[in-house]
Amino acid sequence: MKITVGKGSCGIAAGAAEIFDLLEQGVRGSGVEIKPTGCIGMCYLEPIVNFFHDKGTDTYVRVDRIAANEILKLARSEQNNAGQYAISKEDLDILNSQYRIALQNCGIIDPESIEEYIEKEGYKAAKKCIEEMTPERVIEEIKISGLRGRGGAGFPTWFKWNAARKSLGKIKYMICNADEGDPGAFMDRAVIEGDPHAIIEGMIIGAYAIGATEGIVYVRAEYPLAITRFNIALEQARVKGILGTGLFGSGFNFDISIKAGAGAFVCGEETALIASLEGERGMPRLKPPFPAQKGYWQKPSNINNVETYANIPWIIRKGGQAFSALGAENSKGTKVFALTGKVAKGGLAEVPMGKTVQDVVYGIGGGVKGNKSLKAVQMGGPSGGCIPYDLIGTEIDYRSLAETGAIMGSGGMVIMDESTCMVDMARFFLDFIRKESCGKCTHCRVGTKRMLEILNRICNGQGREGDIELLGDLAEQIKSGSMCALGQSAPNPVLTTLKYFKNEYEDHVKLKKCTARQCKPLMSFSVNPEKCTGCTLCARKCPSGAITGEVKSTHSIDREKCVKCGICAEVCRFGAVLVE
Repeated sequence: MKITVGKGSCGIAAGAAEIFDLLEQGVRGSGVEIKPTGCIGMCYLEPIVNFFHDKGTDTYVRVDRIAANEILKLARSEQNNAGQYAISKEDLDILNSQYRIALQNCGIIDPESIEEYIEKEGYKAAKKCIEEMTPERVIEEIKISGLRGRGGAGFPTWFKWNAARKSLGKIKYMICNADEGDPGAFMDRAVIEGDPHAIIEGMIIGAYAIGATEGIVYVRAEYPLAITRFNIALEQARVKGILGTGLFGSGFNFDISIKAGAGAFVCGEETALIASLEGERGMPRLKPPFPAQKGYWQKPSNINNVETYANIPWIIRKGGQAFSALGAENSKGTKVFALTGKVAKGGLAEVPMGKTVQDVVYGIGGGVKGNKSLKAVQMGGPSGGCIPYDLIGTEIDYRSLAETGAIMGSGGMVIMDESTCMVDMARFFLDFIRKESCGKCTHCRVGTKRMLEILNRICNGQGREGDIELLGDLAEQIKSGSMCALGQSAPNPVLTTLKYFKNEYEDHVKLKKCTARQCKPLMSFSVNPEKCTGCTLCARKCPSGAITGEVKSTHSIDREKCVKCGICAEVCRFGAVLVE
């Protein structure tokens, strides 16, 4: 018998570390093995415990101390109530409906055990490449697969590898971009925490293909668990001769080191990442020359992100045709998405390209939390775009998403319901972009600041005639005048919300009204005399003394004194406070 506990960051945040310790102590000396795993993707059900026994596997969710004790009784064959914590058929069906390649081992194996990875055909693909295939044949197989970079740009992986392969030089670098900076994105973190050897194997294959001898993983320092598990995996691979000198007994040498980045969003751009690796400020460089010709320390370098590398071993084992058979015409394979925001079932989902936004949000995410109406989905992170409800039938592929004004990005999906103010949402994302701009380009540095000033003005009820048109004009100038993808895509949230939700901008500017009731300077509070019971709770909680009235008599709000904090509406148990 064996017990596994999901100990990814999401599981630990939900209490999995305590549950693991409790179970470990409870099975000590019983012969029952207990192991940690990474996140299986169902973050909304954490902590998750799997119990493996002779008759199969039982999965228990939202496990607390009481549930853990029931699972221990089950392990001892005692009478128990563990069944009430079992995963529902609906949630199990959601998991089984996915096609998992990058996430195939996440939540399944112990990420700190190279033996468990090898049992799942781990390093079989790397061994095959080095012993049976030429570098050119490896690149050809990746070309057949149609794999495009999963970091955001969607550039053909084989093309980058081939360019680096053809570049002259004895020293070449294979770099992994694990600097996941999008708000609400956690795909790369989950893969590293749950299956670090898959990235190592993907990098080995890529290094063999381009002729690199050194690999570097650039991971944000805010991912301590990912860094710890990656270091453990690297050392295990070295001990087994899978990294270092003479991989698999061949003449091919390759090793990997880790660089912890400071968490700058702009370092997701490959030349800015290289600058950071070299000890400089993370700022993009002009291209050409491209990193494949002159990258890290001016040597030929290839950069792919975590998810891209995680797909490589599967492609080599199964063949490029098998990967190409999945997905859409111009977007092959599967894609991992992080579902966050107002979604009912937040977490990770991996589906074949070509599925619709609706398939993911409703089929896997369970729709909108609280049974509210879906308003929009922000795709592609802070520099992506908003897809309105009317377009949720859009297929998830690079071309279709681009036609809506959004982008695939690294795979973030932020779900927004009817209570979301789209002007305020655009302001939130633009504020993030402005802070993360490296400042090199005037259009990006100054333009995003000016756009943010206008959005702040609009949300504060001070919008002027012409502000909406000025926003659109500034957005187009920033897109055309910025050097890197950060600046070129920075206005996307504003442009898409202007395109699909222009009426909300007009309400803010012309009517001085926020229809979503989120921009407090545009809100007004009053008391409905028919519902007010005179309980005085609102008056006692009001921080500005704006509410007056006697006990058991109708209260009133002085709008001159009201600071629009909204506390009165929150505490009123009778729905007597009107918000307009």
